[in-house]
Amino acid sequence: MSPTFDCVVVGSGHAGSCAALSAVEAGCKRVLLVEKGPREWVGGNGYFTAGAHRTVHDGLEDLLPIVRNVGAEAASTIDMDSYSAEEFTADIMRLGDGQSDPGVVKAVVDGSRDAIGWLAGHVHVPFVLSFNRQAYLVDGRQKFWGGMVLGVENGGKGLIAAHQRALEIAGVEVWFDCPAVELRVADGSITGLAVLRNGERTLLSSPAVVLASGGFEASAELRAAHLGTHWSQAKVRGTPYNTGDGLALAQAVGAKLTGDFGHCHSTCWDADAPADHGDRMLSNQYTKSGYPLGLMVNAHGRRFVDEGLDFRNYTYAKFGREILRQPSGFAFQVWDSRVIDWLRAEEYGDGIVEKVWAQNIEELAEFLAKKGLENRAAFVDTLQEYNNAVRAFQLEHPDQKWDPAVKDGLSTQSSNVAMELPKSNWAQPIDQAPFLAVKVTCGITFTFGGLAIDPDTAGVISESTGQPIKGLFCTGELVGGLFHGNYPGGSGLTAGAVFGRKAGRHASKLS
Repeated sequence: MSPTFDCVVVGSGHAGSCAALSAVEAGCKRVLLVEKGPREWVGGNGYFTAGAHRTVHDGLEDLLPIVRNVGAEAASTIDMDSYSAEEFTADIMRLGDGQSDPGVVKAVVDGSRDAIGWLAGHVHVPFVLSFNRQAYLVDGRQKFWGGMVLGVENGGKGLIAAHQRALEIAGVEVWFDCPAVELRVADGSITGLAVLRNGERTLLSSPAVVLASGGFEASAELRAAHLGTHWSQAKVRGTPYNTGDGLALAQAVGAKLTGDFGHCHSTCWDADAPADHGDRMLSNQYTKSGYPLGLMVNAHGRRFVDEGLDFRNYTYAKFGREILRQPSGFAFQVWDSRVIDWLRAEEYGDGIVEKVWAQNIEELAEFLAKKGLENRAAFVDTLQEYNNAVRAFQLEHPDQKWDPAVKDGLSTQSSNVAMELPKSNWAQPIDQAPFLAVKVTCGITFTFGGLAIDPDTAGVISESTGQPIKGLFCTGELVGGLFHGNYPGGSGLTAGAVFGRKAGRHASKLS
């Protein structure tokens, strides 16, 4: 006889773990989680994150009870605005050019704060205020910016460790090296799942299967097919096992695809990082998000984005894409001594990234030529043009101060000088030695296209009927329709928890 379970979850990441734990909490007696990768690759892409969670909240007092790194004295020095459901919704819709599915967005936003409370109280996720990523110390006060304020102690590693402890306590079985190969269906309802275990096909009986196996970001072939041929060269930030299996499994039983298959979440990534998978030691430290404080210049010595367009967590997911579009798919991030101490140590510290130092711009160009810069003269001209524009703005606005915690309006655009490609905020001259540059490329995190779901239940929609396929659920990166073109930082983990909980709860009703 086939092994029988009340619910089977495919994928051991954050979203899948939330689904399994929620299923047990809702009454399932026997829950199985199957993971394609080996035990040492547990956690999917969640392991490689910074643990950032974006949520609706009422300000500092609302979040203090669930964070572990803020005492009374520290709290008195924090400036943090509340973040409303309307703001969260507007951020997703604004960055997605209004093309995100309103029902899916509403489910994430409305469920965000409750999901955070559940993660803290039920899963015992060690939440912290993200001082290192989402706040700057300005005039003696920690000023949070960009809407997203929560992280996890030890990042994604701490997040997945919490899940692993909770799964063990809950009695969830976990099978590693166990890819799912076929969904079993009878009379339009899920009856189980076929997996490969110890190299042999094994049939599992279950009235509910939750797909939480990620997108297709780790498949160079699928990236080239859906995102464009140049995406085959992108570096994979996380697990090498997210190769589109969930999409194939669901399509085989008539599931509907939806969302933006032409775009993905990507970021500025260390050019020396591994190509086909993340590093489980350095993990998210390969991210290079200090570009709003300086400039990014391509191999031809030219800028290609407005580095100060918006806060980092609203631009990084699309700037990774822009780097990949540049000649040879890389760029240089450049700063001077004014801001070097403002760069995050976990990303730019000694031993984390190769740094190129110089005492003047011409020398920096010479050194970068050995790293792939093709036009030294253009590089020098670009920085000189930028510096001239910044100084012209400063002459017109002598009282305007640089403040990295707000969109300070310090730009390259004045009545006398206006650059064709502006820097809209945080523009300061790059003219004080020493100068620093690092080489970056594009790191892909997850793909946006996925499965259509009922946002109330996380049930997967049938292409033919337009109704949920009974017993089939979906969460995490595999959900389609939520993000389009761009992404507000911290939303993915929150969405995984929201839909994971919905999937687990509704799966339990079938057992």
